[in-house]
Amino acid sequence: MFKFILTPLARLRAISILEGASLLLLLGVAMPLKYLAHEPAAVRVVGLMHGVLFVAYVLLLLQNTVERRWSVGKFGLGLVLSVLPFGAFYAERRLFQPGSGAGLPG
Repeated sequence: MFKFILTPLARLRAISILEGASLLLLLGVAMPLKYLAHEPAAVRVVGLMHGVLFVAYVLLLLQNTVERRWSVGKFGLGLVLSVLPFGAFYAERRLFQPGSGAGLPG
């Protein structure tokens, strides 16, 4: 059933989507609830979820960089994109494609 996440690259792509969604949820829903509605509970829950997904993303990015011999630039770009809203979606779509090689996409 979950054959699509058997490879490290497939896991990175899946976590990239989840991490990007959690960042948008944190910035777009939880933070406004905390500061505008004075409801900090959402930030605690979503923040924890996002933190776990971010750590998994970085570890999977490192694993794929080593196994696929990606360049330091590609690794760095993957890190930068992970902290930008919608950046993780771009990385999943453009940077983390099978056969993308060691260099930067271009």
